[in-house]
This record gives sequence, structure tokens and C-alpha cells, in this order.
Amino acid sequence: MLKQKKRPLFRIILLLLLALAAGSAFYIHQDWQRQQQQLAALQLTLSDSVRLRIPRGTSLTGIAKLAAVDMPVDAAMFRALAHRQNIATSLQAGVYDFTRGQNMSEVLQALADGKVAVERITLIEGRTFADWRRQLAADTRLVQRIPQMSAREILLTLGIEHANLEGLFLPDTYFFQPGDSDLMILRRAHKQLKKTLAKHWENRAADNVFKTPYEALILASIVEKETGVAKERPLIASVFSNRLRVGMRLQADPTVIYGLGDDFDGNLTRAHLRKQDTPYNTYMRAGLPPTPIAISSAAAIAAVFNPSKSNYYYFVATGDGEHYFSKNLREHNNAVNRYQRKRRT
Repeated sequence: MLKQKKRPLFRIILLLLLALAAGSAFYIHQDWQRQQQQLAALQLTLSDSVRLRIPRGTSLTGIAKLAAVDMPVDAAMFRALAHRQNIATSLQAGVYDFTRGQNMSEVLQALADGKVAVERITLIEGRTFADWRRQLAADTRLVQRIPQMSAREILLTLGIEHANLEGLFLPDTYFFQPGDSDLMILRRAHKQLKKTLAKHWENRAADNVFKTPYEALILASIVEKETGVAKERPLIASVFSNRLRVGMRLQADPTVIYGLGDDFDGNLTRAHLRKQDTPYNTYMRAGLPPTPIAISSAAAIAAVFNPSKSNYYYFVATGDGEHYFSKNLREHNNAVNRYQRKRRT
């Protein structure tokens, strides 16, 4: 009789075990299916290029919603994929560019690695600050701040102690992220210039003709405008250094042109040189002009701190981009006549 009473309990337990086994098998099957779906989703590729902007402080849910707008997964799947790759807490803010054909695994890893989009702008030597300002204003990738600022406001914002912006930046290719401003580019270019000047000033020659790094920068801008061939920079720097050393006027045409400003029509005359006085007319005034006349390259700056050792005081263009250098006025006048006749024939 006791054995017969135990049978219903045994059957109930057996049924429960079978139900648990079935439920576990169902759960395992469902989990396997979910994993397969996630694996497949990771291989989904973008059908077009996508730019994804993630503001600072955005949560995983927020990032998922932003990504789901242009990517082939919904927000819930995006979150699941991030957890699957163990990077759910590693996704970084920034602007990202993804190209057609990239899969979701690559997208997520890029977000975790912080591989933000990088733009570039090349600011060229020999230009004036006004030229750079126009170039920056025309670049729609940059947040525009300086068009609304005066020169004085720019100086104060950048912490520049000089009264004039001309020449106070180093030309180079600068990389930036979308959302960066034109002012950020100028800040970096000014910082690079200060580093370059400090390095050369620290290692300046004992017979250097400059009292301050700014004076060297002024002469570097003149060398930059006078040089058509890079290898001549140290020689041209030596001519101007020699002149400064003995008190001769620099007589540099580019300084006169800079002083004329918008009045210069492209034709530099003897009257401009000898009669039209400005603070930048180095034919009529001794010494350096008050500010740089252009933005100098690192090579021009290096040249004025380390000019060639020469006895040259004059040079004239030969017509092929190079110059003929002379030690005295008679030799120079002969060279001028020779190369002027050559250009006329």
C-alpha cells in the first residue's frame, strides 16, 4: 500500500524534471538563436557613408539611437552588439566618419577606440594674416569665430602680447576635428611659432644681429618674400644681416609693397621706393620695419638665425628664380645691367 502511494509523487517529480529540461532546452535554443542573430548583425555593412556625431556625456542608449538613424540595426540591437563585444562602457564621444561597406563590428570598435574623423587645412608661408583670415573664413568645416572679431580681440583671446597679428603664426598642415573653430587653428599655429622661435633663440650665434626673437621674425618674413629658391634663404639672410650689422638700409622691395597696402597696383615704381614714405619703406628708413610683412616658414626662420657666412651686401634676380650676389655696389650695378638686358632680349 505504501509503494502505491509513492507513485503519484514520483510521477509529479518526473514531470517537473522533464518540464525543466524542456524549458532549459528552449532557453538554450533561444539564446543560441539570439547569438546567431547578433553575429549576423555584426557583419551587416553600411550601404552608404555615414557621419556620426556623438556629443560628450551621451549614454549608450543615446548613442544607439543616434547610430540607428543611418545604420542597419535598431537601437536595441546596437546596444546588444556593444555588450557582446564587451565595449558597452567604452564608446567615446566625437565625430566619426564611416564608409560604405564597413560592418557593424568595425563601427563599434572604432567608437571604442575613439577613431574620430580628422580634417586638415594647409596654411601657406609667404601669405599675410589677412590672406589666412580669408582662407579660414571660407572653410565651412570650421566653426567660424574670427570673422566677428577685431584684430585686437583676436590678440587678447590668444594671449598675444604684440600689437599686430602679422607674422605671428607658423605655416603648416594642421589637423582638426569637425566642430573645431578657426580660432583653435590660430592658437595652435601661434604656439608652434613660439616653440620654433624659442628653439632657435636658445641656440643663436654669438654674432647674431637681433635683440629679440621678434626682430628675427621680422627679418625672416622679408627673407621669405625675397626667396624664390629654398637653397638661397641662408644667403639672402646673410645679405640683410650684413647690412644691419654695418647700418645699411635693407632696401627690400617687399617691405615697400606691404606698406603701400591696397594702394599697390602690381607695378612698383622708383617713386614708390624713393618718395612714398611709410613705416615699411626700407629704402627711406633704416633698420627693420615695425612688424613682419608676411608669415614666415620654419626654413626662413632658421635661415635668419643661421645665415651663411658671406661678404655679400647686394643681390639681383637673374630671371630664372635665383639671384646673383655681389660684395660691392659696382659689382652689383654691373649685375643689374647684365640681367636687365637679359630680360629685355
